[in-house]
Amino acid sequence: MSKFTLQVNGQSRTVDVAPDTPLLWVLRDHLDLVGTKFGCGIGQCGACTVHLDGEPARACLMPVSAVTAAKITTIEGLAEEASHLHPVQEAWCELDVAQCGYCQAGQIMSAAALLKRNPNPSDDDIDSAMSGNLCRCATYYRIRQAIKHAADLATKKEAVS
Repeated sequence: MSKFTLQVNGQSRTVDVAPDTPLLWVLRDHLDLVGTKFGCGIGQCGACTVHLDGEPARACLMPVSAVTAAKITTIEGLAEEASHLHPVQEAWCELDVAQCGYCQAGQIMSAAALLKRNPNPSDDDIDSAMSGNLCRCATYYRIRQAIKHAADLATKKEAVS
């Protein structure tokens, strides 16, 4: 066991775990951040997607020892303010995207990273960015629509600011 200090959702958190413990299990089992889901365990489904320094990453593949210098953002920390949802989260709710909901945290994290890089993505941009996130319920059409809606919401919020 080793102590690791992580920057998670804007807070410094210390855990005592084996260096090869996947970030997913540190988040869920040691920090009680259970929004990040275990799906396949091999980085193929995207259910465990978090942001490392703003970029989407698979938490099931990432040993905790490799992320001590990164700013980690989970679904619980995606919104800038606890009292407001992130535009992607708003769009997901407004368009009723989730069916079973299991993959949705990973979907939302990938979508938020896409919109940060490309605030006005085309269908091809969305399909490419989201291709690593699987949805057993096949809500892909609603996911695409929600990403476009989130882009519109973000644009409107910027215009008001």
